[in-house]
Amino acid sequence: MDQQHPRPSFWKTPFGVVSTIVAVVASAYLWVAHKDHVLALLPFAFLAACPLMHIFMHRGHDHGGHSRGESRDNNGPRNS
Repeated sequence: MDQQHPRPSFWKTPFGVVSTIVAVVASAYLWVAHKDHVLALLPFAFLAACPLMHIFMHRGHDHGGHSRGESRDNNGPRNS
């Protein structure tokens, strides 16, 4: 009997836990030691987040692989 075990979430792996701890410690250090610099760069971080979210969040939308005349599901009407 071959059971397939789903891969654990990234956040539950040892690397994910360590990465989260390192990110929290680095963020706390930057906030304590360089608060003025962090606050000055905050508007630019929001501007940089917009294209990054656009790139990385479209990963699961299945773009491509269908032509202009085909619908996404086989049961629906054809787009023309």
